[in-house]
Amino acid sequence: MNVQKVNYRNPNAASDFTKSLKHTGFSVITNHPIEKSLIDSIYEEWGNFFKNNKKFDYLFDKRNQDGYFPLGTENAKGTSIKDLKEFFHIYPWGKYPSELSDATWILYDKLLKLTSTLLGWIQKNTPENVKSHFSMPLPEMIIDSKTNLLRILHYPPLDGKEEKDAIRGAAHEDINLITVLVAGTQPGLQVQDINGLWHDVSCDPGCLAVNTGDMLQEVSQGYFPSTTHQIINPGNEIKNKSRYSMPLFLHPRNDVRLSKKYTAKQYLEKRLQEIGLKE
Repeated sequence: MNVQKVNYRNPNAASDFTKSLKHTGFSVITNHPIEKSLIDSIYEEWGNFFKNNKKFDYLFDKRNQDGYFPLGTENAKGTSIKDLKEFFHIYPWGKYPSELSDATWILYDKLLKLTSTLLGWIQKNTPENVKSHFSMPLPEMIIDSKTNLLRILHYPPLDGKEEKDAIRGAAHEDINLITVLVAGTQPGLQVQDINGLWHDVSCDPGCLAVNTGDMLQEVSQGYFPSTTHQIINPGNEIKNKSRYSMPLFLHPRNDVRLSKKYTAKQYLEKRLQEIGLKE
């Protein structure tokens, strides 16, 4: 399975990126405009945050889904085994630790700007017979959206006491339109092919991994596959180290119609219940 690496500044970047999403559901973006120094500083800040019990002051709200989610909160669809992770949900209107600088907000804005460009690439390079099913152009779906989510993930070191068969991120698909994942501080991301085999996604520090979500699959009537992926547990040499990553989940406005069956809000509510984040 060949997840294509795409140079953001290459003249063929838009078509190469869209082809990779079509064939694998994933692409890796290199040479993009977000500075690695900014990414590194944010990982350091959040690493210190997760070490401090003050994180519980920002405990998540089940209705609004913002704030701190402790270890053992989330499971993948179809399993009751909880992932080995804790995380923080950042929305423009939601909770944000007062102890942290505004660097994360700078990253949030830069990622949003980048994702708008990526949606434009997809829109331009999608066949007309597929685009005819879109209720509106893809970049317009996210205008004034209040549900674009930046998730700061911490996968703690493993101590051998974990629940049987538990891994850092069990096999799942993302709910949203597209996900832009800032490269993690360790390897571990894998994608599943149509034969059920798992493949490592090579995403070097500073790169961005982009994948199709269920909403884009729904909008495109299956043309863009929402590919199953997971975060595996590390080998012995790094199992005693934390792993951090930062995905931006790009969501349409609640009222955007994805298909005859669902609006964006209806689809989101259904999926949050399936993964245990909403009752």
